[in-house]
Amino acid sequence: MDPGRGLLTLRRNCRESMSCSWGTELWDQFDNLEKHTQWGIEFVERYTKFVKERSEIELSYAKQIRNLSKKYQPKKSSREEEEYKYSSSRAFLMTLNELNDYAGQHEVIAENLNTQIISELTRYIQELKAERKSHFHDGRRAQQHMENSWKQLESSKRRFERDCKEADRAQHYYEKMDADINVTKADVEKARQQAQLRHQVATESKNEYLACLKKFNKDQNEHYYTLIPIIFQRIQEMEERRIERVGDSMRSYAEVDRKVLPIISKCLDGMNKAAESIDPKMDTKQVVETYKSGFEPPGDVDFEDYSLSMRRAVSESSFLNSRGESRRRSKGKLWPFIKRNKLMSLLASPRQPPPPPPTSPSPSALPNGPQSPQQQKEPFSQRINDFMSSKHKSLRSLRRGGSGSEDYSHLPPEQRRKKLQAKLNDINKDLQKEMDQRDALTKMKDVYLKNPHMGDPSSVDPRLEEISQNIEKLQMEAQKFESWLAEVEGKLLEKTDPQRRQSAHFDSQGNTPVSNSCAQNRESPDGSYTEDHSAENQFKSRSTEFDDEFDDEDPLPTIGTCKALYPFEGQNEGTISMAEGEMLYVIEEDKGDGWTRVRRNEDEEGYVPTSYIKLYFDTNAKGAMTYI
Repeated sequence: MDPGRGLLTLRRNCRESMSCSWGTELWDQFDNLEKHTQWGIEFVERYTKFVKERSEIELSYAKQIRNLSKKYQPKKSSREEEEYKYSSSRAFLMTLNELNDYAGQHEVIAENLNTQIISELTRYIQELKAERKSHFHDGRRAQQHMENSWKQLESSKRRFERDCKEADRAQHYYEKMDADINVTKADVEKARQQAQLRHQVATESKNEYLACLKKFNKDQNEHYYTLIPIIFQRIQEMEERRIERVGDSMRSYAEVDRKVLPIISKCLDGMNKAAESIDPKMDTKQVVETYKSGFEPPGDVDFEDYSLSMRRAVSESSFLNSRGESRRRSKGKLWPFIKRNKLMSLLASPRQPPPPPPTSPSPSALPNGPQSPQQQKEPFSQRINDFMSSKHKSLRSLRRGGSGSEDYSHLPPEQRRKKLQAKLNDINKDLQKEMDQRDALTKMKDVYLKNPHMGDPSSVDPRLEEISQNIEKLQMEAQKFESWLAEVEGKLLEKTDPQRRQSAHFDSQGNTPVSNSCAQNRESPDGSYTEDHSAENQFKSRSTEFDDEFDDEDPLPTIGTCKALYPFEGQNEGTISMAEGEMLYVIEEDKGDGWTRVRRNEDEEGYVPTSYIKLYFDTNAKGAMTYI
């Protein structure tokens, strides 16, 4: 059978069966197969590098996400912790936590890519290189064997050709010698023997050539139909395994992402849930809880009639009466935490001009009588506000030793109540812990007493003593905060209950509408509100809630003395009464408005008309002067 014809038949059968193999189809493409398999290994290496870079990107992304989440986490002992009582801030914190878990899933992706793909492919590439090297080594050895067999065949062929030519020449020479009559018989015989020898050598060369040819054909048939197909089939199987391994790696690559999708989905659901937990109404209510002061809104500002001074010359008595009535109607309760009379003394002299002395028709009749002001002074409400903004905190600090006092008295009533309640809750928790420890140690001591071999009962006594001291301290602390809390709650109730009782009282008698009861008791930043004499006692009780705010202030220094030339009733706010001939201490001289500030004792001070007194200033005091 012709090998070429059989090969063609085999190829045709392979194409028909669609099960072609490299051993039959690519029997002569050894070098190309070597290049292709080398490209396959490089492709796996390139894909491995791609996965490795993806893993590094995932790690870097996860690190940046974690750093971002950590950056916006609330800092301890900072104002941001207070912000997280709002639902929007808590939702943001939940989002940061979910984002941190989201970053963790990307770290899982990077780890799985390393363990399931990169490490496996790196090891497989080394095995693939070794297997490929072995297969192509066998192929080269088979090719080398065929080359050696071919060389041996060519050598025997050339020798057979040479021997045949020499035998032919020896035969022609013999025939030539045999035909020549001049050649001796011995020469003829010699030529004949030489020709026979050459023919015998040619026959031997022929036999050797035939043997080499048979051997070569056998080796060649075995090479192309047995060895090479087996080697190429192994290479083909190796290549198919490589391709399959790449496919498995690509599936694993996708599966690594797919496995974390449920958790990532949960993280996203958590973010969505955090967003849905935002409650605008609750946040706005929390703002009220945080900043509510507990104060009542200010009342209406009373009308101050400055036209009374124009009617002074008409009737001195009518002026005094009208002014007294006007001042009584405009008596107002001041802003919380400020004592009424004392505030008037601290701020400025009375708003109205002082009355003229009884012996003179007008203030200008006396040498030291006050002159009418040339321009309007700033409104009383503005003076109240200026005082509140500039003095309130400093005076509280002087009294309590700083704004952050232990009883939270620097806070508004409502906020103070909440702080005290929170502090009391913390103390009660600590107290319960200490009591639980005491109970546990007591039981342990009882066990030691019943079973001395388990321990010494006296060893528990120091710890019990320490816990008892802690409990005593905490109880005292709790009592202190409970008293402060009761005080604040009582004041808050006093601010609401009297209003309700007054409203019910007025409503039952039909004298005043119910809606006016609140207006009569409302506090005002400018220090004024409308008040009836029938309810004056109630308002006095409320206005004295904070009378102790400035009790510890240092009194103003005395700059001189004065003698009352006329009696003065002092019924207006900020004024003080005096009898004729009474001696008083001067603590603030006349600022040009006709009023001098004096003091009777440590608790009584106020303004009197400058024209009603005779001044004796201390010459050593700052700004001392003498009125004649």
